[in-house]
Amino acid sequence: MSTAAPAPALSILDLVPVRSGQTSAQAVAASLSLAETADRLGFRRFWFAEHHNMPAVASTTPPVLAAAAAARTSRIRLGSGGVMLPNHSPLVVAEQFAALESIAPGRVDLGIGRAPGSDPVITQLLRQTGTTSDVERFPEHVRDIVSLVSADGASLRFTSGGTYDVHATPAATTVPEVWLLGSSDYSAQLAASFGLPYVFANHFSGEGLERALELYRTQFQPSETLSAPRTFLTANVLVAPTDDEAEARALPNLRMTARLRTNKPLVPLETVEESIARAADFAGLGETFMTSARAKWFVGTPEAVASDLRSFAAQHGVDEVMISPIAGSYENEPMDVSPGRTQTLELLAATMSL
Repeated sequence: MSTAAPAPALSILDLVPVRSGQTSAQAVAASLSLAETADRLGFRRFWFAEHHNMPAVASTTPPVLAAAAAARTSRIRLGSGGVMLPNHSPLVVAEQFAALESIAPGRVDLGIGRAPGSDPVITQLLRQTGTTSDVERFPEHVRDIVSLVSADGASLRFTSGGTYDVHATPAATTVPEVWLLGSSDYSAQLAASFGLPYVFANHFSGEGLERALELYRTQFQPSETLSAPRTFLTANVLVAPTDDEAEARALPNLRMTARLRTNKPLVPLETVEESIARAADFAGLGETFMTSARAKWFVGTPEAVASDLRSFAAQHGVDEVMISPIAGSYENEPMDVSPGRTQTLELLAATMSL
């Protein structure tokens, strides 16, 4: 007799989506409400992404959003998915997440990435900070942050002799858990060499997933904080009571994907009704991109999506999946909550017995 694959733990990756007609304040309120729901339902983590200058995305500052979520939750782990390190000084990042750790001890994850999270112009504006913005020094800066948030801190050695001790928080009793994020061989190998937990950004494209996991697992070097490889995967997920509703709510994000891939001007996320009315906008290449993206997403009824997520986790040997809830909104739905995204969490939690 065959048995179903075990249910993985579930976590949330939030981009703080902004729909047409919605203010940033309303979008943030909706995401914080979603964090409360995730906390109540038993999800493991709630991470905020870092993206800039995008009308459909309000998650520009993960530590600020995580601090706000910490004030409204009591159990769930909070963090970044991730901080795009070349945009920031390592010491500033370390201090921000050390402060978060003091707000929510034992509940903070610092996910670090190397991508810019925006277009070249914004990237240059973000990186006007001297040598700390050197992408080639990314491995060095990751190592600096790991040291800075530790209880022992880091030491600077002067060329003239002597040292200078630096702590993100002196005498830290608990520290953020540092994760390395990426969607390439480079990130997998760097995480393995540092002995850090690793997350493959499968929700972004899914290309190269198997190779990245193999590199990470086979090249992993144990560290003081991690004795064996530890990883989970991200996925775009949408659950609704019926297939028709699920497919309809997927349209706004599918069309946003096509807009990004075809270099069309970025706009706030459309409502379901707007997506249906403007369906002819993305014929040809745009439609091809939408079809390709939809094939990699988990969209459907609770039982079907739960089964697919179990199989997905088992196939890749992970015990956790971080879902990016991609449900769009109907025009008559409130602006300060996300009914479709909340529904995805509630239906999954009930079906997978979180």
